[in-house]
Parts: sequence; structure tokens; C-alpha cells
Amino acid sequence: MSRTFLSSILRLRSLIWLSLTVLPWGFPALAHSQQPLVVHGAQSGLPDGPGVGASAEGQPPDKRLSGNINGTIVDRTGAVIAGARVRLAGQGDSPNDQFSSQEVLSGDNGQFSFAHVAPGPFQLTITSAGFEAQPAAGVLRSGETYIVPPIALAVATALTEVWVGLSPFEVAQKQVQDEEKQRVLGFIPNFYVSYAPHPAPLTSKQKFVLAWKTTLDPVSFGLIGVIAGIQQAQNAFSGYRQGTEGYGKRYGASYANFVSGTFIGSAILPSLLKQDPRYFYKGSGSKRSRILYALANSVICKGDNGNWQPNYSSILGNLAAGAISNLYYSAKDRDGVGLTFEGGAIGIGATAGANLIQEFFHPQVDPECS
Repeated sequence: MSRTFLSSILRLRSLIWLSLTVLPWGFPALAHSQQPLVVHGAQSGLPDGPGVGASAEGQPPDKRLSGNINGTIVDRTGAVIAGARVRLAGQGDSPNDQFSSQEVLSGDNGQFSFAHVAPGPFQLTITSAGFEAQPAAGVLRSGETYIVPPIALAVATALTEVWVGLSPFEVAQKQVQDEEKQRVLGFIPNFYVSYAPHPAPLTSKQKFVLAWKTTLDPVSFGLIGVIAGIQQAQNAFSGYRQGTEGYGKRYGASYANFVSGTFIGSAILPSLLKQDPRYFYKGSGSKRSRILYALANSVICKGDNGNWQPNYSSILGNLAAGAISNLYYSAKDRDGVGLTFEGGAIGIGATAGANLIQEFFHPQVDPECS
């Protein structure tokens, strides 16, 4: 989820409920802490015993059973990648083993499978258009089904051969196109995060395109509808009252908060002040340094010149969105200056929280820290 979108949602009075819905995003990342799942005797249909499974390592090479290798290909947000090319290079018992080298494409669900693989060390190489090649390795034992942990592909950077010879504008355009494909859990927009180690600066047009696509994404409309429903159930902004009309007013106010915050903080002010509205994933260093980096990025940002500077765009954007909300909230729920600064403070806090989520809890984006 982009920082702008999360900030807009958390600005609503259902902040506690939303914080609970965010926590499950981190669970898929636990896959990295688990060892590959190995099923003994899966293909033989026999329990482990003499000559099978546990004692198979002691068998002569010609008596050892072949096995399977399965896995899933995803991007850095956890969305599956279909059509990725997966090449298996094995080191079977015989250099002429017909099963020691295979190649398949990942399916629509991102999964791949190799059958009848000779036991022994193996090497996987995964490639897909627009992504950097990713290796994986393991050791397949006799008669086992080896489940490879999800393999996350990184978006190609400006240093790869794909982008050699392109202008900075063309590189930025390709990066934006990749970012527009990023979705948390496969469907929630995550357009304002860059995983490229050398991102090109965005033009004003590209900043407005990202804001436009974020505010018009069908999932955005759906999530705003859920928020409005929760507000209705809690009778938040009671000046709107209940019923269909009350729900419509809550929906309109929530969407107006979202749109104003996104365009002012991520397009208009970044264009005027020449600042980049994206969060740049760190992914390395100690946990402490990454926490401080994520928190600091709620008040600092990269300028279009690549230098770090105070994030005037986000801070002023949050305050502006809070001030504008006084125009359409009912008179009973307006709080003037108080509402403006309350919205700004919540927006900054929400941005810091969103940064921590981006840095640590997204599926398959938390490599080992040094």
C-alpha cells in the first residue's frame, strides 16, 4: 500500500481498526525463517524404512529414488509472477542423467514444478522480463519432494543491460511502469515504493500519473467504501447522521481526504518543490538503522537532485488535507485549526508506520540484515 494511501486511511477515526488489519501482512514474511519443507518418501508411497527415506543415502546410486522440486515465483511485494523461466541445473549421480537439467515456466499462480529429478545438489536460475535474474539452490535427497521457499524477483535497475543506453526520463518511465504493477497481497496498490538501488528522478508528469492511478484504482474505491461503512457503524462524524445519505456523505468525505492528500502531498507540492514522493526501500544494515531510516523518512525525503532534505511536500500536504476537510465535514464535526493539525500529525505518524511496514513486514522483501 502506498504511503499516501495508508496515510489517508489512517487519518480517519477508525485508526485502531486499520492498525489491526495491517498486522497480518507480516505473516507471509515468516516463510524466510522456515527451513524448506521436505517430504520423505512422497513419490514412493512407502514409509521410511530400510532402503527408503532415512537409509536411502546408504544405497548404491542405481537404487536411489528420484524426487520432485516445487516452488513459487513472486515479486518484491509478494505478488505472483506468471511465465517466469525457471532453469534447473542438477548434479546427479551420472553426468549424463537425463533429469539433471530441465526448464519450465511458472504458471498463472506463480508456481513451478520439476518431476523425476535425480537426488543430489541442484541449482535454480529464475529469469523474467523486467526483473533481475535470481538464483536458488538446495540438496534433493532420495525420494523427496523439496519445497523451495518463495523466490522473490527484484525489478531490474538502471544498471542492468535492459536499460543500457536509455535516457534518465526513459529509465524513470520504465521504473514507474514497474511500480504501477506492485500490489500488496496481489491486489492492494503499492505504487509509491521503489526497490531500485539507483532510481531515476520523476518528472512532474510522472508524479501526477502515479497520483492519478492511485486515486482511480478500483481497490482504492473499495477500501474507502469499507472505511465509510465502519464509520457509519460507529456513528463517526455524527453530523452526517445515519441511513443511505449519511453513508454517502461519509464515503465522499473519506474519498476527498484521500484524493486531496494524494495529489497535494505526492504530486502538486513534490512538483513545485522538486521532491520525490516515493519511499526508497533500504533492506540492508542493522535492524536499528533500518528502523531509524523508516521513521526518518516520514519527515525527510530525496529531492529530484538525489540529496536528502526536509519532506516539506508530505508535511504540508498532510496539513493542507486537514484544512480542506473543514470545508466538507458537517459543522458539528469541524474543529478548525485543531482538526487541521490533528490530521497533519496523524498523517505524519501514519507515514512513519507505513514506512516500517514497507521496510520489514512485506512478504519476501526482508533480506538478512548485515
